[in-house]
Amino acid sequence: MRPQGNKPSSHNVITGGWTPSAADTNAGRLPGYDVITNIINGELECGRGPDSRVQSRIGFYQRYCQLLGVSPGNNLDCNNQAPF
Repeated sequence: MRPQGNKPSSHNVITGGWTPSAADTNAGRLPGYDVITNIINGELECGRGPDSRVQSRIGFYQRYCQLLGVSPGNNLDCNNQAPF
């Protein structure tokens, strides 16, 4: 719920309250579910190409969004995104 160092809060990202800086945009970090993965596991999972762990998590996220009748939005995968 709170920012961590140079990372925004996951809450602000998912509710649309986060605006990426120029450095974030250059690093491929745009508003979406992918930034939340980056906040939590950035160096382990982001910027390393396709990752089955990330794809599995995205699948669960998409399924829950479908059940709730909401759009998962864009930018779901952080594989082309520099970690924070």
